[in-house]
Amino acid sequence: MRAIMFTDWKTFPTLEEAEKPTPGPGEVLLKVAGAGACHSDVAVFHDMDGSTAPPQLVPPFILGHENSGWVEEVGPGVTGIKTGAAYLVYGPIGCGHCPACSRGQDTYCQNVAEMPYLASGLGRNGGMAEYMTVPARNLVPLEDADPIAAAPLSDAGLTPYHAIKLALPKLQGGGKTALVIGLGGLGQLAVQILTAITGATVIATDMKPEAMKRASEFGAVTVPSGDDQVAAIRELTAGRGVDAVFDFVGITNTIELAMKTAAVRGRVTVVGIAGGAYEWGFYTAPYEAELLSTYWGTLEELHEVVALYRAGKITPDIEIFDIDDALSAYKKLEAGEIAGRAVVAPNGRG
Repeated sequence: MRAIMFTDWKTFPTLEEAEKPTPGPGEVLLKVAGAGACHSDVAVFHDMDGSTAPPQLVPPFILGHENSGWVEEVGPGVTGIKTGAAYLVYGPIGCGHCPACSRGQDTYCQNVAEMPYLASGLGRNGGMAEYMTVPARNLVPLEDADPIAAAPLSDAGLTPYHAIKLALPKLQGGGKTALVIGLGGLGQLAVQILTAITGATVIATDMKPEAMKRASEFGAVTVPSGDDQVAAIRELTAGRGVDAVFDFVGITNTIELAMKTAAVRGRVTVVGIAGGAYEWGFYTAPYEAELLSTYWGTLEELHEVVALYRAGKITPDIEIFDIDDALSAYKKLEAGEIAGRAVVAPNGRG
């Protein structure tokens, strides 16, 4: 089968022939429908090396941690999974028996140091291939929903959903506001999720006018970047500040923007992993404001994300690539030329 391989540190991935996998006990073989190309992949093959990356990411392995597909074959001991049915894949894979894994939060597995990989496509062979194996536990049924379009939901949908769900106490009640900074694939879905599950006024900002236009179509009030950006955002809150801010960039400037626009007792969640820093000060940070990060989400939450998708409440913006063009998808991603989410369809576009 054809697969996109991460072969070495600081090395662009390659399209190669790989052996079709066989499902082991508790696993299923998926015929891959869609695999999302994520900036995290770029960070793995472009930025990391043996001294900075966790040992679970040592190459080689097949990329792709946002995956969907049709069940081709079930391994020993697997029951309740329909052959031929479409499923979304929960990417993280923990030990399965620690407290975090028992609640479906494999991202925070307490035994991660003992695991040989972090997730499908992150140390373990992922979905940038015609076939992949995954634990049956990690499958979320899509029913009649389009699996190719759904693929990004396993990260680009789940990650903002998790961050927003944790911030819901700040958004309960009338007159609440939320700010989304960065309107790429995750940011656009964040706007849709906030609109779908809260009554908050959603404010959105980005450097790209076309991204803000798209966010406005999803119900956001947009504010362009510039010298008066903070003042414009605070004006939309009658000077009080934003109750919950979600930074999907994560550079120093965007974190500072988030903290300058947050309300007293507000919450700032940094989701983007650009490595920015923030210098906290008693007289500069809003009183009792929370500043925190989150990572991915839980298996239970992915079921909830799929429910929103199947109900038509959220729709990823996707650009589809064939497996032969998958490397160009990563090149466009590196160049900032993907407006929503690039999805590779290894077995055709249906």
